[in-house]
Order: sequence, then C-alpha cells, then structure tokens
Amino acid sequence: MTMFFDDEFDRLFKRMSSSFFDVDELLEEAKNTGNLSGPFYYGYTMTVGPDGKPVVKEYGNVRPGLLPTSDTREPIVDTIVDDKEKVVKLVAEMPGVEKSDVKVVVDEDIVKIDAVHGEKKYHASVPIKYIVDKDSAKASYKNGILELTFKQIIPEKPKGKNVEVE
Repeated sequence: MTMFFDDEFDRLFKRMSSSFFDVDELLEEAKNTGNLSGPFYYGYTMTVGPDGKPVVKEYGNVRPGLLPTSDTREPIVDTIVDDKEKVVKLVAEMPGVEKSDVKVVVDEDIVKIDAVHGEKKYHASVPIKYIVDKDSAKASYKNGILELTFKQIIPEKPKGKNVEVE
C-alpha cells in the first residue's frame, strides 16, 4: 500500500515541478515582451480526499502553457466536511476586499465567488461534490476569509426486500 502512495506522490511532484518551470519561462517571456502587469501566481493545494487518496488542485491566474491573460485572481478554496454536524463548508481566502464587495451565487452544483475592490479582483467557480441543501447556504466574511456553509443531505440507503427463491 505504501508503494502506491510513494509512486503516486512522486508522479504528482514531478508534474508540479515541471509546471513551475513552465510558469517561470512564461513570466520571463512576458517580462521581455512588456506584457507584464502582475501579480501572477500559480500553485497547487494538496489534501486527502474522503476515500484516502490525495486530491491535488491547481490555483492561480497563470496556467502552464499560457501567458497571463487576466488580472483576476483565483482564491484558494478548501472544502471541509463535518460529518458530526452534517455540514459542508467552503472556505476561500480573499484578502484586500470588503464584505460588501463579495458576491456568492449557488447554481446547481457549482458555487461562483466574485469580489472586486479597487485593483483586487477574485473569481472562482467551485464544484460542490457533496449532496447539500442549497437553500441552507449561509456566508460570512471576516479578515479576508469567506466561509460558506451548507447543510449536508445524507441519502438514505435503499431498503430492499429479500425474495425467497423457490
């Protein structure tokens, strides 16, 4: 079992490392051509999913293979599931904006987060991977952190009936 994780982490880190080198080349090219109006950032977050497997997510306003095209930042968004309280939380880091600047729209199984304050611009479309009551959504914003909480819906296990075979 540990061999699987070692191989998987090696593969993920090699992929991430090559991506960072690509971004360095892109930024150097943008600087040389005069198309540089940052900030530019690119990175990964890595967590362990509910099945125990690593979950790697990209974030940033630069993607490997593409020159920066937007001054909009993608906030780091974490999904936290509290099985005891039966809630799902999305936590987004968006420093430099005010509570009144933040707009959150829940659309089917995607949450769209936008905020603009002066030159600070954020946008994220976050898929909801759990069954939640969308009408229960509550949001709060304090010190650059947006917390969006949903009540989790736990589907009932189907009840079957044993049929006697004659």
